[in-house]
Amino acid sequence: MPADNPFVDERDTQTRRAPAGFAPVGMPQMDQGGWSSEEEGAPVFDLAAYWRLAQKHRILLIGCFLAALAIGAALTLLMTPIYTAQATLQIDRESARVFNSEDVTPRETISQGEDFYQTQYGLLRSRSLTERVVDSLGLASSDQALANLEVKLPDSEGSAAERARARRELAIRTIQTNLSVAPIRGSRLVAVGYDSANPEVAARVANGFAENFIQANLDRKYESSSYAREFLEERIAQTKERLEDAERQLVDYATAEQIINVGENSDGPSGGGNTQSLASNDLVAINSALAQAKAARTAAEQRWRAASAAAVLSLPEVLTNNSAQRLIEQRATLNAEYQQKLTQFQPDYPEMVRLRAQITEADGQLQALTSNIRASIRNEYTVALNNERSLQAQVNGLKGDVLDLRDRSIQYNILQRELDTTRTLYEGLLQRYKEVGITGDITANNISIIDRAVPPTKPSKPNLPINLALAALLGLGLGVVVVLALEALDETVATPDDVERKLGVPVLGVVPLLAKGETTASAMADIRSGFSEAYYSLRTALQFSTPDGAPASILVSSARPAEGKSTTAYATALNLARVGKRVLLVDGDLRNPSMHRVVGVDNETGMSNLLSGSADLTAVVQRTRQDTLFFIPCGPLPPNPAELWGGDRVRQFLVECAKSFDHVVIDGPPVLGFADAPLLAANVGGTLFVLESRGTRRGQARGALKRLRVGRARLLGAVLTKFNTKATVYGGYDYAYDYNYGGDSPEGANPAPKGKRR
Repeated sequence: MPADNPFVDERDTQTRRAPAGFAPVGMPQMDQGGWSSEEEGAPVFDLAAYWRLAQKHRILLIGCFLAALAIGAALTLLMTPIYTAQATLQIDRESARVFNSEDVTPRETISQGEDFYQTQYGLLRSRSLTERVVDSLGLASSDQALANLEVKLPDSEGSAAERARARRELAIRTIQTNLSVAPIRGSRLVAVGYDSANPEVAARVANGFAENFIQANLDRKYESSSYAREFLEERIAQTKERLEDAERQLVDYATAEQIINVGENSDGPSGGGNTQSLASNDLVAINSALAQAKAARTAAEQRWRAASAAAVLSLPEVLTNNSAQRLIEQRATLNAEYQQKLTQFQPDYPEMVRLRAQITEADGQLQALTSNIRASIRNEYTVALNNERSLQAQVNGLKGDVLDLRDRSIQYNILQRELDTTRTLYEGLLQRYKEVGITGDITANNISIIDRAVPPTKPSKPNLPINLALAALLGLGLGVVVVLALEALDETVATPDDVERKLGVPVLGVVPLLAKGETTASAMADIRSGFSEAYYSLRTALQFSTPDGAPASILVSSARPAEGKSTTAYATALNLARVGKRVLLVDGDLRNPSMHRVVGVDNETGMSNLLSGSADLTAVVQRTRQDTLFFIPCGPLPPNPAELWGGDRVRQFLVECAKSFDHVVIDGPPVLGFADAPLLAANVGGTLFVLESRGTRRGQARGALKRLRVGRARLLGAVLTKFNTKATVYGGYDYAYDYNYGGDSPEGANPAPKGKRR
């Protein structure tokens, strides 16, 4: 882009298409079948798009909002005031059990505790409690009592009993409809409320529910206690008969088998203590004595073996014997004295002989003493061995008796266990029966009234702020639904986003709608006007539409007439000529030509003559007021325009033009309904597709684009014309661009609105 061009808009960079097949930011990517219909990486939820939608339909949304508020306020003021009275109850969890079975009953989980409270809430809403309240308060006793509930029994024929049943049924339905049960979160409290137009009636009914709920709970407990007593009495009688029968069977069997048991073993398998027979007691005692005898024999045997193998003087019995120790000490003393005197006297000296005799006598005494000790150890071993053998013989004799008794005691033990079990069950039933008898007369209740209901002083319904908030939400919701429906049914292409999203075509330019009374010529004459600047942007976008710049030949067409294609073709050619390019503008609409009037030349000869071969290029080209801009008018209207555009002369014409001109801009016919535009588009270097904002329908544009693609047209992009820049905000910025930016505006003049100046 030339740096010295003062008319280049920053928005131009959003519409440039770079070479090498990729699209700039804000334009869809090109695939093998054409431009894709959605931008890659586009957000799923575009908040800005919804905000623009709300701005577009703000009148409708505000109308729905205000209408809903007005209707909500009117309905609220017309409603009958409703008063709500509440009584607060405390419900404590209670586990009623007939038997003490904590050891075998699973622990109650949190969910089971929640089930208890849900059951209580269900009882509060039950029909049986409602009937009890109606009867206790006399709410259906007469037509006047029924009128206190703001209901009236329809006039009907029937007996008094039938009318009484009808009044009662109507009262029950009315109370159940207006009753509310609201647990207080995180506590054991529950609020029982009743709605009524009469505050006194509301408080009376709420208190009636609280009182009757407590009384009904007590009645259920009393009925449960009575059933428990009857059940226990029946079970006690049955268990007593079984206990007596078990005792008789046990005694008869013991007598028949001669089983006599004494003592008691608390560690028996029955858990209640098993008696032991006489033979078993004897076997246990003798077996214990045998174990002790074996231990004594083993110790005596070890001592005897030690005495037989070791030296006599080293035996523990000798070492601990006082007499043996005195003899050993005496001999040691005599031997020491003898050895001392042996150095002075001869062995046969009388004193030496006397000492040797004393030593010999001490040795004899010591020998005799150790022999006695060894004999004593042997005797102890012999006695212990004989005692062990005797006890072993007795144990062997008792084993047979005990085994025989055990065989006969199998059935006895079975009968004994059955007796113990029956006795335990009988004692437990008796204890439980006593507990039920004691507690049956004590009606402890787990439900209590915390706060009684009082007549309210202010109505609870209708709530004006809440109703207005709901009405506002409903109105906004309705407005949003209507807006979305209108948008879904809107087939027109209004914004550049619609072009890219609905048609999958990049937008190369956006031409604003002219002000009322402004003409195209005057707008284009003012080079600083928004209209001119839009076409400058289009020229810049065309320069970047291909790797080689703007195509040498460009066709400008549209889906239908009067969409601005002729103006766009003329403005494009004019702007290309203003930058020094030699441009040839061609009026290619051989059915309804209009470009000669825009350029201001005659239409005597033109393209029809050139394509039919009756004139050459130099004969039909005319000069314009712009030095480098040349023009070929339509010429006489031919009878077969499609045949002229389908011949080889079109390609020859373009080749010849390329020698003398930089660009050829052709103002083509509309696409829909004619074959001219697709034939012409197949021969040019690129096609500009013109769309009228809010004038071209999506179906028309898609049909036209499809015909161009079938004809192998090289579509450069779209130009959106007659776009209302003042009323539309798109893409995050306002299209109402201040094109006087940088101009010679007088000092102190009003600046452009904030956010609109680039």
